[in-house]
Amino acid sequence: MIDTNVFQNKKAAYYTLGCKLNFSETSTIARHLEELGVRTARKGEKADLCIVNTCSVTDIADKKCRQVIHRLVRQHPGAFMVVTGCYAQLKPAEVAAIDGVDLVLGAEQKKDILAHLGNLAKREKGEVAASPVKDIRTFAPSCSRGDRTRFFLKVQDGCDYFCTYCTIPFARGRSRNGAIADLVRQAEQAAREGGKEIVLTGVNVGDFGKSTGETFLDLVKALDRVEGIERFRLSSVEPDLLTDELVAYIAASRRFVPYFHVPLQSGCDEVLRLMRRRYDTALFAHKIGWIRELMPDAFIGMDVIVGTRGETDEYFERAYDFIKGLDVSQLHVFTYSERPGTQALKIGHVVSPEQKRRRCHRLLELSEQKSDAFYAKHIGQTMEVLLEKPKAASRMHGFTRNYIRVEVDGDASLDNHLVEVSLGGFNEEHTALQGKIVERL
Repeated sequence: MIDTNVFQNKKAAYYTLGCKLNFSETSTIARHLEELGVRTARKGEKADLCIVNTCSVTDIADKKCRQVIHRLVRQHPGAFMVVTGCYAQLKPAEVAAIDGVDLVLGAEQKKDILAHLGNLAKREKGEVAASPVKDIRTFAPSCSRGDRTRFFLKVQDGCDYFCTYCTIPFARGRSRNGAIADLVRQAEQAAREGGKEIVLTGVNVGDFGKSTGETFLDLVKALDRVEGIERFRLSSVEPDLLTDELVAYIAASRRFVPYFHVPLQSGCDEVLRLMRRRYDTALFAHKIGWIRELMPDAFIGMDVIVGTRGETDEYFERAYDFIKGLDVSQLHVFTYSERPGTQALKIGHVVSPEQKRRRCHRLLELSEQKSDAFYAKHIGQTMEVLLEKPKAASRMHGFTRNYIRVEVDGDASLDNHLVEVSLGGFNEEHTALQGKIVERL
């Protein structure tokens, strides 16, 4: 039984690292605590409770998690410190040993965080509540906005792919999902709360249906009928799960926008086989071509990992040439780092840190060229933009349906409103197009 009196008039500080799914889950935790009387600590205030939702995709992510925990302990002396997320699941004892940490929650326990908080009294040493990965079975729903305009609807969790470089299946467990009827109800609630855009999040969203026997296309069709939501946007979908039928449906949909993020990881078939990915470059090129055929102006982003074990100079050059020839809008470039327990450690040919840096730099330059070209071809057009609340001393900004960032002159009253904008040239930082509002929709 939770003693709700413990939480009255308490202040909490939240810090999230990693993916959109983590942000969605943190926001849901914050909402549950708010219902019990806990408010978010304002800048400069000392919190009574700190919650860190961690990432562990690389060793750099682990290091950043530790730095964040140390900083929050200093900033909020005496606060009850909770750490959850992937780093907490993978290395609970290591996290519990960090000075100031009171509670470490694994993936299965995260959803029941309120039941683990007790009276918020500091503990002599960090306590761990975490299940083995084989026992991570529950799908915890989450549809949250936090301080963003967009809602993030968690539709799936976990992964069955076990790529050689990745620890996510060990941190998140097996693939599982919510039921379509429940997810539709959450989207309808988001619409009642004023939401205009929902991003579908998960670890491997295209794998939706393992728990319920439904399909991802069934989910997309059901959400497309939700009234009040102007835009649905997919997060990352594996190329082997991005079916031609799904792409064709989105091309004809009014609510699902022409935005795709398709992880490539390597443009070399030999490296893809070493990674145990479930596609080859021919299939990937077909997916990009099919999207472009149906939606010429679609935003297409993709993930690339550089410097994996086995990536020789020849393999990298082959991958670079393949990526250069793809009609995509942006690359998310990650540098490979060794993860304990992964099968990649058995692969020969280790890439040196200097080679990794050079390869990463080349791909980032290529990404900038592709992004600039994608933005430039839309200059002079008039497009629909969903505006977002500006930061202090900043112009209003928002995104087109195909995810072009646009800056306009306006005020906070336009937050979460759709406007027609005439697109001009790049801003000074080259991070957005400058626009002029033509009409409020």
